[in-house]
Amino acid sequence: MGLFRTRSAAVCGIDAHLVDVEVDLFSSGSARDFVTVGMPDASVRESRERIKSALSNSGFGYPAKAVTINLAPANLRKEGPGFDLPMALGILGAMGALKLAEPSLIVGELSLDGTIRAVRGALSIAVCARRNGIKRLMVPRANAAEAAVVEGIDVFGVEHIGEAVLMLNQPEKFEPQRHIPVDSVSADAAFPDFADVRGQATAKRALEVAAAGNHNVLMVGPPGSGKTMLARRLAGILPPLTFEEAVESTQVHSVCGALPAGKALLEGRPFRSPHHSVSDAGLIGGGSGTARPGEVSLAHNGILFLDELPEFSRYVLEQLRQPLEEGAVTLARSNASMKFPARVMLVTAMNPCACGFYGDPTRECRCTPAMIQRYLGKISGPLLDRIDLHIEVPAVPFKDLRSNGLATSSTEMRDRVCRAREVQQKRGFYNSVLPSGELRKWCALDDAGERTLEMAIRKLGLSARAHDRILRVARTVADLGGSENLLAKHVAEAVQYRSLDRSYWN
Repeated sequence: MGLFRTRSAAVCGIDAHLVDVEVDLFSSGSARDFVTVGMPDASVRESRERIKSALSNSGFGYPAKAVTINLAPANLRKEGPGFDLPMALGILGAMGALKLAEPSLIVGELSLDGTIRAVRGALSIAVCARRNGIKRLMVPRANAAEAAVVEGIDVFGVEHIGEAVLMLNQPEKFEPQRHIPVDSVSADAAFPDFADVRGQATAKRALEVAAAGNHNVLMVGPPGSGKTMLARRLAGILPPLTFEEAVESTQVHSVCGALPAGKALLEGRPFRSPHHSVSDAGLIGGGSGTARPGEVSLAHNGILFLDELPEFSRYVLEQLRQPLEEGAVTLARSNASMKFPARVMLVTAMNPCACGFYGDPTRECRCTPAMIQRYLGKISGPLLDRIDLHIEVPAVPFKDLRSNGLATSSTEMRDRVCRAREVQQKRGFYNSVLPSGELRKWCALDDAGERTLEMAIRKLGLSARAHDRILRVARTVADLGGSENLLAKHVAEAVQYRSLDRSYWN
């Protein structure tokens, strides 16, 4: 009996880092002495009670010696109960009841009866194992399918500490979890159909343009006009997740414990709709202790929908400016800096005023001009500049509500969106993030287009950022129409989607 080492991993942000678990027993102490060093948090220190009960209740017994456990490297903070299993197995190894046939990475939370509970971040831990050349990974059985997505390692799922001991002592008796041999992930998630929406042909067209180029959207209209209904159908016309996108998005959800039970990968693009009372840490990420991803990262490769936009704290909304520009959130702490992915399509909705009926021809607005300006002033100009399409969503006329005509379905719209995105993929960029250096190449205008754009810039007083965004949207309109050249009509439609902020906010 003596020193015994196992290996585990600590999740920081959405990445995992290798941790050596060193266990030593000392006959000079008593069984009550159990010390964990290496910057453990409270949940790791509490593991001693779970480990003692789990080993005793599983028939292994507990050494009548002092136990010292070192989690190295010591400068990396260790959080969560995922170290229970490697620490318990380390104690058994120090007692002489365990051998490691070959290096393995081990994670798992113990119950008092020795069963093993699921942990967060299993996909990130599997990526860490492959990155460090570790061929065997032991995880709770509930996490096995998720971890097996990563190729190049053997993943073993266990339900009880007794099974874990047998697997390490006699590995030849166990078969690893089968990998998932897929190249892409189906988008057949249960999103409602655009065919259910009556009227709003202009808004539907604008949302199709937004989906085709991955552009941000602002919808303005009175209560009940269908803004939320339209937004919730938008994810259904986006292309399916690629395998790489699914892995990225799943990592974020896994770290947050938001991955649906029994799912190895997300099947559809994320759609997140936080309440307007959300904090800046809830929306962007952060929090006490180790920073966690926020809603903008949980919506990575999907849609972040902010309904009733002016009801959000202005300070919280301003935090979105950097993620929208860079596609990532960087959180700096005194001991570390973490980066979370945040490539999202921002979809927002709001009323034109506090009562909701400013500009409505059928309902009288009860707001004074000062009240309207105060309400609209909650949305800053820099944030508006980062939203490519501004759409007016008027109340639906009665005849459209009662119409029996066939509306365009999500399937038809998705087909057009996918064709447009295939064109963009050949260029190497979605139009929404087309670099400024590429604009002249892919957004060259003829004389008519130049005149149309110049007139719009002068009349609307648009910024340089808005100028670039008009060109990107115009490029998307052209791609939807199958046109290689950017024409004046494409620019005119793109300008139409930038005029609403000037008419309302001015």
